[in-house]
Amino acid sequence: MLAQSAVRTVAAATPTAHLGVEDQTIDIVLANDAHAAFVWGVLDRLLDEPNCNVSGVTASGFAAMQAAVFAYGLSVGGRRGARTALANFWRRVSHASMFAIDRTSLLRSMLEQSIELKRILDEDCPVKLDVLAINARTDALKIFSGEQLSVDAIVAAATVPFLSAAVEIEGDFYWGDGDVSQLPTALSTGAPRGLIVTGKPQISIARGPDLSLASIHCATGCAAVHTIFDSQYRAAAPLLLRPWIDWGELTDIRDRGRQSAEDRLAADLSRAHERPTFDCRTQYI
Repeated sequence: MLAQSAVRTVAAATPTAHLGVEDQTIDIVLANDAHAAFVWGVLDRLLDEPNCNVSGVTASGFAAMQAAVFAYGLSVGGRRGARTALANFWRRVSHASMFAIDRTSLLRSMLEQSIELKRILDEDCPVKLDVLAINARTDALKIFSGEQLSVDAIVAAATVPFLSAAVEIEGDFYWGDGDVSQLPTALSTGAPRGLIVTGKPQISIARGPDLSLASIHCATGCAAVHTIFDSQYRAAAPLLLRPWIDWGELTDIRDRGRQSAEDRLAADLSRAHERPTFDCRTQYI
């Protein structure tokens, strides 16, 4: 999958912030309202950070596709492999036809060309991947993880409700638009730090002393959780319905994501050991 020539992205920046003297591990939540190429930029910038290691990614919407590509790239080629896998994936996106009649099949084709699922499911994969989808019949949130994770589940998470047919999985039907605010407490992989990439400034997250996501009953010190906002998410929303756009436009949005991640690293992550970003008593998903 990574044999193709890597697409040149923004030159790796000299890290301007570090997560402390020692290596730090984080969990990432990729919300479906952040523009897809913005998410690419954030992940691309995090790959520049030598002491930032991602242990788990939870993703909804089109970000589920990128999360899978990110995990696959890390599993086969480390940081360089992840960057190459993401760049190659977005080249496929930019080349896809916006007039494709069967968008679901197009999503599946791009994903299958970009990953090998068994590498993500392998116990040696450095990233635990969870994807969120919605039951098209009941509107119930479904988290696909571990043995339940499949190409169908990832495609379902990226499928826009009502614009494309829901994806059948084990006799039921699912599509995208999973809301991260519904994440259960038990979802966390236990990393001491967290990062949310979202388009809605009002979405934040609190983590209690048990380090679990969405914990709102925190009596003592909180783990640091940081949020990167896509400030132009409203303008970008139509592009989520039509992600196959000009390569130059994609890379401009990617660069905005990289810069937002750079700003957040400089402002918060370098001081994560000094104070939590949010107060668990007032901030939660």
